[in-house]
Amino acid sequence: MKKVLIVLTNHGVLGASGKRTGCYLSELTHFYSTLKKVGFAMDFVSPKGGEVPIDPRSMDMNDEINKAFMEDSEFLSKLRNSRTPDQVRSAEYIAVYYPGGHGPMWDLADNAALAVLTREIYENNGVVSAVCHGVVGLLPVMLSNKKPLLEEKRVTGFSNMEEKLVRKDKWVPFLLETALRKKAGKYVKHLLPGFSHVVADGRVVTGQNPNSTKKVALETVRILQDVAR
Repeated sequence: MKKVLIVLTNHGVLGASGKRTGCYLSELTHFYSTLKKVGFAMDFVSPKGGEVPIDPRSMDMNDEINKAFMEDSEFLSKLRNSRTPDQVRSAEYIAVYYPGGHGPMWDLADNAALAVLTREIYENNGVVSAVCHGVVGLLPVMLSNKKPLLEEKRVTGFSNMEEKLVRKDKWVPFLLETALRKKAGKYVKHLLPGFSHVVADGRVVTGQNPNSTKKVALETVRILQDVAR
């Protein structure tokens, strides 16, 4: 059975603020939980391999899914020992997923090795999905025809307004919505910040913010089931 590859960040500092950041926990755990329930195995990869930092502001242990996985030794081992891109064979995977958190804005926005893996999975009829700041990892993905993956796609991702509301706009290296508007076919967002918003365009699924994670997971499963038919 083919697996799902989850692309994670190694970056743990919010720019010049010096504050800790990393992967946003629920954007990982809620996706992981949904796909695990329907029988998919998942592997973790990051630019440097090894430990994946978790944004401390996302460590909500009142969230039952977060709590369950942070007490799961197998899951924690994956977080501490993520693979490097050269340890991954794209042919083993039917989908790739990028969760957010602010960390990806630094080390996934231009990572060539991960972009190649994503292209290979996509061109092998796989699904590409991402949520919130994780959508930044799709920006460098170039297809074999030399066109960007997002060039003709409708996408969403963390909006400029949402970045301002969480007061991180002055710390990030650039604003994701602005970058997506330049690179993608069309950027779309919910009228109200913070509300779940998911866009599926072909085999590319993107979610706007943390509240969109569960629906991104469900859309990913739906498309995988359609592809398998």
